[in-house]
Amino acid sequence: MRKGMLYGIAGVVFMTATAFYLSFKAPEKDISNIEIFFGNDDLDPEVSCNKVFPVLRSIPKTSGIGKAALKELLLGPTDFERAKGYFTSLNPGTEIKNLKIVDGTAYADFSDTLEKGVGGSCRVAAIRSEITQTLKQFSTIKNVVISIGGRSEDILQP
Repeated sequence: MRKGMLYGIAGVVFMTATAFYLSFKAPEKDISNIEIFFGNDDLDPEVSCNKVFPVLRSIPKTSGIGKAALKELLLGPTDFERAKGYFTSLNPGTEIKNLKIVDGTAYADFSDTLEKGVGGSCRVAAIRSEITQTLKQFSTIKNVVISIGGRSEDILQP
């Protein structure tokens, strides 16, 4: 009898602890795990310019996941990610103005801060790779067109 009572008490304690934990944990159905792509000299010691590597981020679920991913990209690496060698080639203060997806092509329009002071083909390639790979993780996106204030032809020139 005592053994059964002990198991019953243990069960109640376990259920209470589980309920307590779940009350503080965000429901997983409200979270999306996405990848954000950055450069990393530790993972690419030859500095191949257009090679980027994913970091996992958890964000609130949204119907505009592509735009949310770009906003995470524009935040840059976290302190933890920087300690692991990740860096961004994007200018601080760059904003995503618009993102639309048409027939598998993502049209991403940014503020003019994206190209301020950007020079050299390596940095331009790195910027394009970070944006492109962050968007192409989504199955609905096959191509990416980057623009600044609606201009796509004369931007991000080396």
